[in-house]
Amino acid sequence: MKKHNFYAGPSILSEYTLKNTADAIKDFAGTGLSILEISHRSKEFTAVIEEAAALVKELLEIPEGYHVLFLGGGASMQFCMVPYNLLNTKAGYLDTGTWASNAIKEARLFGDVDVVASSKDANYTFIPKDFTIPADADYFHFTTNNTIYGTEIRKDIDSPVPLVADMSSDIFSRPVDVSKYNIIYAGAQKNLAPAGVTIAIVKEDALGKVARAIPTMLDYRTHIKKGSMFNTPPVLPIFSALQTLKWYKELGGIKEMERRDLEKAARLYDEIDRNRLFVGTVKEEDRSIMNVCFVMKPEYAELEKEFIDFAGTKGIVGIKGHRSVGGFRASLYNALPLESVEVLINAMKEFENNH
Repeated sequence: MKKHNFYAGPSILSEYTLKNTADAIKDFAGTGLSILEISHRSKEFTAVIEEAAALVKELLEIPEGYHVLFLGGGASMQFCMVPYNLLNTKAGYLDTGTWASNAIKEARLFGDVDVVASSKDANYTFIPKDFTIPADADYFHFTTNNTIYGTEIRKDIDSPVPLVADMSSDIFSRPVDVSKYNIIYAGAQKNLAPAGVTIAIVKEDALGKVARAIPTMLDYRTHIKKGSMFNTPPVLPIFSALQTLKWYKELGGIKEMERRDLEKAARLYDEIDRNRLFVGTVKEEDRSIMNVCFVMKPEYAELEKEFIDFAGTKGIVGIKGHRSVGGFRASLYNALPLESVEVLINAMKEFENNH
């Protein structure tokens, strides 16, 4: 039975990425060695990391003065690295979910944090509006997509200060005006590669302005100077990331990925709104196109487990909601084909007819 992978992360990868990665595990670049056992300083792997960085710049149209880094530690490490490197006196943060809240907690270790708005009291069911970003902040940080709650900010915020964004779960799903940002970071395990590498797009001019000493491994300048090879990088996820980036380019780039993502999300949300058994969990104007969250209507709440089991008979996996919110979550990352969305929609219709 064909599987339809809606896991929130680690998540679906393209067949192109899987095949090329599997081939490289057996024989990398004709060396007769696996990508898992070759030196990261070999000319073959150096070519991989350089091409991957170049493709990120090309696809996102990154201007001069920025560096693309491949780091360890996940986005959670960036919660610490960002304020370590950028927070001199005060930073503004927007609280839209669990990961935004975690970033705020870390930033408070380094200076004053102005939380300009939060939707926590409403269980993060919407993106706060009409907040004021302090003009004297060193930067303004926000999380573009909230995987647990299913809300998303699909625009570059107008700000009097430079932006910093956690784009872990929606990077490469829309064009971005990188010039507005000091740092964009993203864990790879949702829209790019297997878990184990984090992309950081860093504006070099933003660095070196804090008074504190920064540990070597936590200083972005270390990794810029060494081309992401100060220590041994996660070679396999970086190789896989390169394959995904090549695939994006072959399909037509970021605008084409956005077109596909918008179509997938629109079809699924239309069915949620139509179906008498299900209901969405967030305000319509803030719905994520990456993580579609929904629940059974109250009068059908007892059918939740039955629907998950029923979906499993159709090859649908990974739709159970996060343990902190329950319900269902269908993650529609770039690599998920429209076919899988249609299978889920048909399962929802059939389940409705059965009840």
